[in-house]
Amino acid sequence: MKTECNGDYVKLKGKTYPCTVSLTMDLIGGKWKAVILYHLKDEPKRYSELRKEIPSVTEMTLSLQLKQLEKDGLISRKLYGKKPPIKVVYSLTDLGNSFVPLLEAITEWGNQVILEKGEFLISEGE
Repeated sequence: MKTECNGDYVKLKGKTYPCTVSLTMDLIGGKWKAVILYHLKDEPKRYSELRKEIPSVTEMTLSLQLKQLEKDGLISRKLYGKKPPIKVVYSLTDLGNSFVPLLEAITEWGNQVILEKGEFLISEGE
């Protein structure tokens, strides 16, 4: 038996995984989920704020990833107002907040890799 599992498989919300690493990567894996969580770690944000902070993600991808993160319980979506334009704000849930130390470790590791083997680039707009 694997040390990260109490059995041969783990199950969350009706979905079975071979181990907890697989479960974790399903929840936060992919190109954009961790990036979105990173941008929400300090404060709630509106969709438009996320678009500005992550300009390389398409609108469709951002929308789909936000829906998936909400479905998985990592972020919440709160609506303000009764008629358009309705204000929508995204924030981390308790589960999402529990991931922040890992986000910070991932960020630190990435920074170290760049310092040792790459370079930081300044965007043309800055």
